[in-house]
Amino acid sequence: MVDISRGSALGTSGASELFQLLRDGVPRTRASLAQSTGLARSTIAARVDELMRLGLVTPVADAASTGGRPPSQFALNPAARIVLAADLGASHATLAVTDLSGTVLVERSEPKDIALGPEAVLGWMVEQGLALIEGLGRDRRELVAIGIGVPGPVEHSTGRPVNPPIMPGWDRFDVPGWVQQHLEVPVLVDNDVNIMALGEQALAWPQIEHLMFVKVATGIGSGIISGGRLQRGAQGIAGDIGHVRVARGSDVPCHCGNRGCLEALASGPAIARALREQGVDAASGGDVVELVKRGDIDAIQAVRQAGRDIGEVLTACVSLVNPSVIAIGGSMARAGEHLIAGVREVVYTRSMPLATEHLAIVQSAAAENAAVLGASMLAIHHVLSPEGIDALAAR
Repeated sequence: MVDISRGSALGTSGASELFQLLRDGVPRTRASLAQSTGLARSTIAARVDELMRLGLVTPVADAASTGGRPPSQFALNPAARIVLAADLGASHATLAVTDLSGTVLVERSEPKDIALGPEAVLGWMVEQGLALIEGLGRDRRELVAIGIGVPGPVEHSTGRPVNPPIMPGWDRFDVPGWVQQHLEVPVLVDNDVNIMALGEQALAWPQIEHLMFVKVATGIGSGIISGGRLQRGAQGIAGDIGHVRVARGSDVPCHCGNRGCLEALASGPAIARALREQGVDAASGGDVVELVKRGDIDAIQAVRQAGRDIGEVLTACVSLVNPSVIAIGGSMARAGEHLIAGVREVVYTRSMPLATEHLAIVQSAAAENAAVLGASMLAIHHVLSPEGIDALAAR
């Protein structure tokens, strides 16, 4: 068991900066670290020793050598600490405990109504999170951060939901402050689509620096990663494509108060409504997916048209942010290639050839796990940052 009660002067020694070279998990020797940083080997040795005392790096298999004793190699020790990840949806909640590489150690999902309010839902999260940690045989002091995704806009700098339409009682609620009354670790909160983008990238596209994740479900939104960083915008609503106007639906009212919004045309409830108007029995987006799976022609055509509408908006996004990958997720993505075919039809036709030459438009690989994986990565990115390492050492 790692001694997590000890601290060290990482902030003054520079070990936290050195750790940034080691956090990718690739084994390196003291000599290679000295060469990469330009620091003296004695300095490197002292900083590696500090990181080893924290348990954050560990010796690994020795490197090949032409003669004599091979030099020791060091790399990130993912098992050194744990994080708690929470995907709090409109009607469900998923919790996971992961190591510092994002590997899920234990997970639990159950129905949970977000409308119960923040104290009820977060209280459940804390209680169940501690139970998961105890069940793993880990000490709660090994928990170093919590990542939370919620189904509404979030002011990222404070972690407070802002006017979330389906989260009564959550507006401006201090989520990090409340959780930290029970678990004294950093708490990171973000919109569910943003963390889905992080989860998708971590699982399927770790080398891709320009990615869009589009969630098509009860609502429509997107998370944007550009230059390897999640883009939240000035107020945290970058990627809110669900309320971009689509010409085809100029007379269709949207719950936001406007008309012609993409969400009013191409979300699960919108597709179901359009089918009911044709006499098809479809009460929800889930019903639409089942109809598509059974080969219902009307449902297939309606889903493909929804894909075209989404593609119309994404064409503008492709010109603005030039992603390498657009991953389609959310409950309506279970309709499979029919939705994505509609998206591709418009994006590949309407976008500039240079923008689409190497653009992949694909179904989400992380699927229903995208959000909880992304919540984990949100916490891990914070913990393993230079500031996070320094804070960890000071605990």
